[in-house]
Order: sequence, then C-alpha cells, then structure tokens
Amino acid sequence: MIDVILEDPRWRQLEDLASPAVATVFARLGVTGDVTLLGCDDARIAALNTEFRDKLAPTNVLSWPSEERGALDEGGQPLAPTEEELGDIAISFDTCAREAAEQGKSFEDHVTHLIVHGTLHLLGYDHETERDAALMEALEVEILGNLGLGDPYLSQ
Repeated sequence: MIDVILEDPRWRQLEDLASPAVATVFARLGVTGDVTLLGCDDARIAALNTEFRDKLAPTNVLSWPSEERGALDEGGQPLAPTEEELGDIAISFDTCAREAAEQGKSFEDHVTHLIVHGTLHLLGYDHETERDAALMEALEVEILGNLGLGDPYLSQ
C-alpha cells in the first residue's frame, strides 16, 4: 500500500504517520492502491519544485499522480483510479517543522494532514478553484477527524 523512502534521517516516524493516514483516505474513498512517499529535506524538495513546477523554493509537500484523475466538472468527484500504482509524494522535514511551529500545531498532526492532502492529490482532488478546494478541504477535515485530529484550517 505505501512504500516509504527516507532520504533524511530526521523522518524516523514518517512510516508510522503515513500508514494510518493513507489507509484512512483509502477507507473513506473506497479505493486501494500503491503510494510511494519520499521523506526529504528542503534542498531536495526545492530541487523537485523547481524541476516540476518551475518554482524556485522549497514547499511542504508535492504529489505526482500516475494518471490524470481530475474531475470532469468543477467541484465534481475525480475519476476512479484505473491503475494499482497511484503515484508519488515528497514531503520536506524542514518546511513541515517550520510550518507546524509557526501555526502552533504538533509536527505529527501537521505531517499527517499533509500526507492526507498529498494522497488526495494522487486521487485527483485539487484546490485550483473554490468549488474544488471546498470539496478537497471538507474531505481532509473528515478524514483527519476519523484519525482523531482537529480541523487544520481553523487555526490558519
């Protein structure tokens, strides 16, 4: 279900956070599949962000779906996966730690949110329009609630 690659040794707990997060997304949406998760640092994610998005800065999480699954209509449900391999996610320890501290959140809760967020991107959800963002954020809040976590958007 999830293959975790640790490029940064500070990510000792990444697999422990990722497994329930991804499993809860899958259970809520009634899907299965394989996800690869890269735990890296700001330098690595900045290079990936530059290469794939032409943004010359680090970010918290990046996702690469294995196929296009976006909804046909704004605010609609994404297409169901047709492949077992869902895609790849990269997450930066440095940015996650910094954001969690700035937002007064626990590191673990913030990382769990970002793994849920990245997994939803692999499944075709996005936040490019207001309707798409509302759908994705509502799912994030519901899934995080199922994991015993609060609404991550209330403190922002």
